[in-house]
Amino acid sequence: MNRGFAYRERIQAPAGVLEHLARSRRHSTEAQWRERIERGELELDGRPVLPGTLMAPGQELVWRRPPWDEPEADTSWRLLYQDDLLLAAAKPRGLPTLPGGGFLETTLLALVRARFPEASPMHRLGRETSGIVLFSRTPAAGARIQAAWRERRIVKAYRALASGVAREDSLVITAPIGPVAHPWLGTLFAASPSGKPARSEARVLERRADATLFEVLIETGRPHQIRIHLAFAGHPLVGDPLYAAGGLPRPDLPALPGDGGYFLHAERLAFPHPATGARVELRDPPPAELLTGTEPGAAPSAP
Repeated sequence: MNRGFAYRERIQAPAGVLEHLARSRRHSTEAQWRERIERGELELDGRPVLPGTLMAPGQELVWRRPPWDEPEADTSWRLLYQDDLLLAAAKPRGLPTLPGGGFLETTLLALVRARFPEASPMHRLGRETSGIVLFSRTPAAGARIQAAWRERRIVKAYRALASGVAREDSLVITAPIGPVAHPWLGTLFAASPSGKPARSEARVLERRADATLFEVLIETGRPHQIRIHLAFAGHPLVGDPLYAAGGLPRPDLPALPGDGGYFLHAERLAFPHPATGARVELRDPPPAELLTGTEPGAAPSAP
């Protein structure tokens, strides 16, 4: 059980407390929010509220969530690289990078900061994505890494197991990614003509009986970009419960972004060092399921 957490929000428009929570935080029902209010878990500018309390713009609403049991996850992260300015961690599949979805202290961020309190993540991987996560150890180093990301001087390469046998040896996917309607979350990132530009380059590493192993390089870092782009190209990740061919959420299976079942691994990361500008290249070997048949340690049979 963790220590609980205070979720803070600055109110933007007039509304009743219960009405606002039921509309904007749809992970819980109106009845559940009413119970929390009645237990005294909600405060407005430091004072307890009632379900009908009216809020004004600029006020601070706080939900003091009591301690809860977090879902179990693999916490066996590894240190891949370390110097005075940066460190890189190998994140296991199933461990969130940052708090969210019921996870607070069982995260890569919390585990890394237990050893390196100054560490700040420069990017994130989805919970079910394994591989390299880069952290800065000083604000100046973090600013330089973020600038290199904006200037697209950082290379990120993934391995992904996708459904179907690809006809072409390589694909360039440029479908924009943005929010679309979702029955539980309100909106969810997916392929959308009104979304932000995104670009992925996928290269076939191995064709299997009913699947394709891709190496994917991404120039942009939109949420769930590889899952969405390969699905848009007609090759959803094998076992992905969320995205279907076309890059939209599956209509036939209720699923959330953190739900697993697929294999996606951040294998390589290359970037200019923030102090010297010298190129740093890191690699985290992929799991057996994402190795080709000619690589040592490959799975004995294709899924």
